Amino acid sequence: MQYDPIKRVLGDVFNKTPFLRRVFYNLLDLLLLRTWHVHKELRAWAVNRRNKEQHILDAGSGFGQYTYYLSGMSTKWNILAVDVKEEQVSDCNHFIRSIGRHNVLFRIADLVKYREPNSYDLVLSVDVMEHIEEDVQVFRNIHASLRPGGMLLISTPSDQGGSDVHGDNETSFIEEHVRDGYNIQEIQDKLRLAGFRKVEARYSYGKPGQISWRLSMKYPLLMLGVSKIFFLVLPFYYLLTFPFSLLLNWMDVNGKYSSGTGLIVKAWR
Repeated sequence: MQYDPIKRVLGDVFNKTPFLRRVFYNLLDLLLLRTWHVHKELRAWAVNRRNKEQHILDAGSGFGQYTYYLSGMSTKWNILAVDVKEEQVSDCNHFIRSIGRHNVLFRIADLVKYREPNSYDLVLSVDVMEHIEEDVQVFRNIHASLRPGGMLLISTPSDQGGSDVHGDNETSFIEEHVRDGYNIQEIQDKLRLAGFRKVEARYSYGKPGQISWRLSMKYPLLMLGVSKIFFLVLPFYYLLTFPFSLLLNWMDVNGKYSSGTGLIVKAWR
């Protein structure tokens, strides 16, 4: 299944006003388990940094929800968000200016080529690396772009079904992925190969998270892939499933798992 057609439909709906865009971001924050994990790590990183000037790169910003979250944490932080999709970059710049956040800029860039030596204290990459074949080159570029002591935070699918692939004969639920997920040791080895001095990785999307993802994301997207008429059904569907998804997300983000379909990875220069 391809996400992009559904993303365009959602974009058309929620880009109509800044208010709807904020509503969209808040919904993503509640529904997407990866957001719960990423926000937890960002809050931990932000301790003792909120009142200091920091330079941040959102590497593969997509809809811009993480840049929006970061820009609301401190006005002293300068954030550059890059993506290869011109339409999304333009939409995000228009939105961020309309709400008066002048510490943010969205720009078109290819992470395989993008490098700004010694420029950033934090680089964020959420659900990006599974789309890029030349991942080690991107890691090298990010390593060079970080300041000494700077941190890279990655959220990406693992090889334990992170793209909803569970057997050799299955194809990815998300067809845009170039790999079906990272082995936890593999991504740590690649980051060290790229020059990172310290790497930590943990699983996300344990059993609670996997159930939540199916309830809150997979099944609704499958319905929307069949027909747009399901937009009318979704409010009633979420009315029934939303409380369970919230509980499952809370359990996942506060638990520790020996396996999972997602990875949260931190690496320091």
